[in-house]
Amino acid sequence: MEWWKKSVVYQVYPRSFKDTDGDGIGDIKGVTEKLDYLKDLGIDVIWLSPVFESPQDDNGYDISDYRKIWSTFGTNEDMYELIEEAHNRDIKIVMDLVANHSSDEHDWFVESKKSKDNPYRDYYFWRDEPNNWGSFFSGSAWEYDENTEQYYLHLFTKKQPDLNWENPKVRQEVWDLMKFWMDKGVDGWRLDVISSISKHTDFPDYDEKYGKYPIGDFHTNGPRLHEYLQEMNREVLSKYDCMTVGEAPGSTPENALLFCGNDRNELNMIFTFDHMSLDLVPNSHLGKWEVKDLDLIELKDNFNTWQNGLHRKGWNSLYFENHDQPRIVSRWGNDDKYRVESAKMFATILHMMQGTPYIYQGEEIGMINAKFEIEEYDDVEIRNAYKDLVLDRKMVEKDKFMEAVYRIGRDNARTPMQWSSDDNAGFTTGKPWLKLNPSYKEINVASALNDENSVFYHYKELIKIRHEDDVVTLADFRLVDRENKSVFAYERRLDDKSILVVANFYEDDVDFELAGEYRLDEYSMLLSNYKEFEKEGNKIKLKPFEAIVLKNY
Repeated sequence: MEWWKKSVVYQVYPRSFKDTDGDGIGDIKGVTEKLDYLKDLGIDVIWLSPVFESPQDDNGYDISDYRKIWSTFGTNEDMYELIEEAHNRDIKIVMDLVANHSSDEHDWFVESKKSKDNPYRDYYFWRDEPNNWGSFFSGSAWEYDENTEQYYLHLFTKKQPDLNWENPKVRQEVWDLMKFWMDKGVDGWRLDVISSISKHTDFPDYDEKYGKYPIGDFHTNGPRLHEYLQEMNREVLSKYDCMTVGEAPGSTPENALLFCGNDRNELNMIFTFDHMSLDLVPNSHLGKWEVKDLDLIELKDNFNTWQNGLHRKGWNSLYFENHDQPRIVSRWGNDDKYRVESAKMFATILHMMQGTPYIYQGEEIGMINAKFEIEEYDDVEIRNAYKDLVLDRKMVEKDKFMEAVYRIGRDNARTPMQWSSDDNAGFTTGKPWLKLNPSYKEINVASALNDENSVFYHYKELIKIRHEDDVVTLADFRLVDRENKSVFAYERRLDDKSILVVANFYEDDVDFELAGEYRLDEYSMLLSNYKEFEKEGNKIKLKPFEAIVLKNY
């Protein structure tokens, strides 16, 4: 079995993880310093958000030198030390490859802007006239350059020009930089917005009904996407024992198998956005900034579709949180009275599915969302949307916009890691680059490690079960009582072995009766987020956010 199928990945957002030099920004040495903590948690892989040289227009997702570590994070030697020290603890390192676009300060783009006949001109997309494509960060996806009197494409900020993968020289540059790091010991890649590297290069306009600057299918899953990924696999990935996960917005289980099907020779898995979009109002004129209540049945159906759609054909990635998603306890759970219980519940239903689970820093201690004033946010997405939707176009009232930010804004996940109740949460001796979440006084690693019932130890047990039990890795997935509007229950079955997961998704007590073939007395307890488990015959009395894992073998 491939090593990544038994692995649990821990995502580190370096600027918010641990600062060792007092400048208020996390660094590579801070990750190295906390390796023993991560080893104790039990994770197998660290995924590092971008650490390369960057002007930081989008917090490192705008890279100006792919072979050099950003000086604020440290040096290349610090990175090599991290790789070595992680490997000494049997922890692998996955880096974040951002190759849909570069920084506008990358040498390639600096050259590309000089003239229309510059050798680097076609490393990027240039046009005499823009079409109506929109940027993911608001406004047009095209920026005018006065020097050469043409427009260049940027799906994200104007300082993130899109690379032209149609040019074989660009692809070779990417293969070379991947080999550079893998030869240094890097164990794999998270591939940022990889589904956008192939564009519809006739650049057709979107229908005007989608608004002035629409975003849709022409931005992603272009005609040569899988050709490029198979070339990447052939030229680079197949030569190393590595793990790959692609960020692939707009994917369905069907086209996910084009990325990660067992016979495709492309990637190991992708990140789907399906389940994390269920509380967003589809096709809203406010984009992602109009939210609704989550429908639990829709969530169950979504997981069921992906679990069964990829079973034995490909491989799932499992996540609720990352640097682009808020804290799940605040988004769908209860971050006050039942914070611990709901954090454990979300962990349980996710980690008992088939796939590779991803833990985002702080998720393992149940960190929650923050509520800042608009000027206290750093995220370019929040700032641009506020200017566009609230100030300029006046499409939404500030209070309603801020409600959405409090629920789904990206900076909710980017507040500094809460190590202790000491000054600045033990994150830095300086001034943190982003305001701390005031919750650090109560929610922090030190207190979690001193509480045997903390969220941390629940995660630790989930990881242990995954490492030891092949049922979690290999079994099929069957929804139980799909129509139940309060309980998320499913079975994992492998031959004559069965795991049953039952979770109360809300804060009201609920009775859940097993029906049909299931006999409660045939199961024993494997894991619970409460000390006591109440049952009566074939009925389980579920407390608020209670999650139990039962086994029959």
